[in-house]
Amino acid sequence: MAGLDTTGSNPDVSLLYDINGLAEDSPAWLAKSIAFVGEYGLLLALVLLVVWCWWGQRKRGSLDDAASSVAAVVWAPLAAGIAVLVNVPIRGFVERRRPFKDHDGLELLVDGKTDFSFVSDHATLAMALGAGLFVANRKFGLVGIALALLEGFCRVFMGVHYPTDVVGGFALGTAVALLLSPLAMALLTPVARAVGRTGRGGWLVWAKRGPVPGEVEGEGVAELAPPAPSAPDERDLAA
Repeated sequence: MAGLDTTGSNPDVSLLYDINGLAEDSPAWLAKSIAFVGEYGLLLALVLLVVWCWWGQRKRGSLDDAASSVAAVVWAPLAAGIAVLVNVPIRGFVERRRPFKDHDGLELLVDGKTDFSFVSDHATLAMALGAGLFVANRKFGLVGIALALLEGFCRVFMGVHYPTDVVGGFALGTAVALLLSPLAMALLTPVARAVGRTGRGGWLVWAKRGPVPGEVEGEGVAELAPPAPSAPDERDLAA
């Protein structure tokens, strides 16, 4: 396929030059720092945010609540992986060349980008993680989405993507994370609940405040004490 418009009269290209031009006007250390953040740092921050969210969601008052919460957190990285796989045929169909291959005067801050440009994998991964976290917990999700938006800016700043590459990545990541969420929750929640009932792996799902119903304690079966009421949080979509 011929790909998207890459002419200088395209507002997409004009915005590319405007944002990438900031790199030329920035000190070398700052441009290199933004390039590192855009290539590695923000994705690492999103992964750490997922781990932080998982750690907190384990502390919910009952096993059922913890299982659904943890399942929603697990869905975030799974959604990111699925979104990137969906992007493989999209890239092959559009076949849009990287902007620095078609436009002179761009400040290229990272080498080795030889694949197609649309859709941005980094933007897709970042927004899928952010939207997936939003399903689990709104506060963490909003932070994740903010990091994803910053990731998109960095990709254009670095000269490796057009703005529409980034917007396409945002759309793809959001669509996969939200549209497939009901199915993912239906599949992952029972698995998380089963793991939470195990003796050795239960801590992965629930920081238990009492014995799990059905768990053998001594010679008999322990009863679960009524869970302490948990403080309200922002986890609405995964409930």
